[in-house]
Amino acid sequence: MDLILVNIIDGLVYGLLLFMLSAGLTLIFSMMGVLNFAHASFYMLGAYFAYQISTYMGFWMGLLIAPLIVGVMGAGIERYGLRRVHAYGHVPELIFTFGLALLIEELVQFLWGKNQMAYEAPEVLQFALFSIGQNSVSAYKIFMIFVSMAIFLGLLYILTRTRVGMVIQAALKYPRTVEALGHNVPMVFMGVFGVGTALAGVAGVIAGPQLGTFPGMAVLLGSIVFVTIVIGGLGSLWGALIASLLIGWMTTFAAASSYKFSNILLALGMEEPTDMSSSMLRDLWTLTMPQIGPILPYILMVLILVVRPHGLLGKRDA
Repeated sequence: MDLILVNIIDGLVYGLLLFMLSAGLTLIFSMMGVLNFAHASFYMLGAYFAYQISTYMGFWMGLLIAPLIVGVMGAGIERYGLRRVHAYGHVPELIFTFGLALLIEELVQFLWGKNQMAYEAPEVLQFALFSIGQNSVSAYKIFMIFVSMAIFLGLLYILTRTRVGMVIQAALKYPRTVEALGHNVPMVFMGVFGVGTALAGVAGVIAGPQLGTFPGMAVLLGSIVFVTIVIGGLGSLWGALIASLLIGWMTTFAAASSYKFSNILLALGMEEPTDMSSSMLRDLWTLTMPQIGPILPYILMVLILVVRPHGLLGKRDA
C-alpha cells in the first residue's frame, strides 16, 4: 500500500507536468492547425532561462521572469516566422518548427554547453513534507502539483468564464465571423501561441530541478506530448488533463512493477518457448514491465485511435 501511494503521487507529478506542456500545445494545435515540433524546445528554454536568472536573483524570480521571456519569444516567432509560413500549407510549417527545434537545441548547447546545469529547487522547499512508510515525499513535488492545478483551474476559468476566453473559443471554429465582429484574429492567434509557449516555459522552470536541466531534455518529452493531445482529443482541456494523468500513472506504475510479460502471454494461452524457438520469441518472454513501460503510452494511443479516432474528449469535427 505504501508503494502504491508513492507511485500515485509520483505519477500525479509527472502527469501534471505533461499537462502543462500539452495544454499549450492543445490550444495551438486546435486553433491554428500547427504541429509545433518545437514546443518541447520552449520547455527546455524555460528551464535554462530560469537557471540563469536564479543564479543572480533566485528561484522565485526565475519562475516569474523565465515564462514571460519564453512567451514573448513564442509570440514573436509566430508573428514574424510561422505566420508567413502558414500561408504555404502544413508541410512548410512542419519543416519550420522542426528546424526551429534543432536551432534552439544547438543554441542552448552553444550558450550553456552540453553538461547538465546545477539548477536546484529553492532551499525553502528542500525538505521532506511527509513520509509514506519508508518513502519520503519532498515539499517540492507537492509544490509542482499545486502549480499545475492552479494553471489548469486558471485556464479553465479564462476559457469558459471570461470574454477573452469566449473570443478564443469562437475564433477556434469561426475565425471569419469573429474577425467580422471587429476582433483582431491574427492578434488572438499570436497571443494564444505566446501563452502556449509560456506554459511550456513554466513546465521547464519547475521540472528542471526535478528531472534535470540538460540539452536533451526536450527530446525526452517531445514525442510524448503529441501522444497526450492525441489521446485526450484536440481542443479539449479536460481531455489533455485526463490523458496526462493516465500516461503519468501508467508509466510510473510500470517502472515500479516487477510483473513479467510472460505472465500476460501465459494468460492469453501461449506456451513457453523451447530452446528450439527463435531468439526473438525467447527474448519476448524475458521482458518485464519496467522494460515495456516507455512504450505503453504509444500502445494506448494506437488503441484510442482505433476505438475513438477523435480522442477521449475531442470532438469529431476537430
